[in-house]
Amino acid sequence: MFKIFYEDIDVGQKESFGSYAVTREEVIEFASKYDPQPFHLDDEAAKNSVFGKLCASGWHTSAMMMRMMVDHMMETGFAGLGSPGIDGIEWKKPVFPGDTLSLESVVTDKRDSKSRPNLGLVKSTYHIKNQNDDVVMILKSNVMVAKRG
Repeated sequence: MFKIFYEDIDVGQKESFGSYAVTREEVIEFASKYDPQPFHLDDEAAKNSVFGKLCASGWHTSAMMMRMMVDHMMETGFAGLGSPGIDGIEWKKPVFPGDTLSLESVVTDKRDSKSRPNLGLVKSTYHIKNQNDDVVMILKSNVMVAKRG
């Protein structure tokens, strides 16, 4: 099941992956359930907002990023065991229907767990980009990763 363990990860390691097509229907569906602000729900209201047109919620962008991360972990056999939290999130630019998102990650730190000798903690910074290579979101994460054996 797992192929990539804590010992296989190096500080400075970079990866690019993911592809997520943002649809108008999904933007509205997510917003209606979780972030029902007018510029996420209504074209006319969005036109008169700071965004100029319908855009995804930052939380929706975070959820799309999470989907790409989990898909990548499943494809590669990454031994992720969950996260104790994030160090920060920045929504840099709006995400619009029709955008296609992708991820770039860099490992910024790693350390052995003090309380659980069977795992390590890995810090990474993720840059979520649109099809124009514009950074739309930055997330700094912490992940618990299984050690071999």
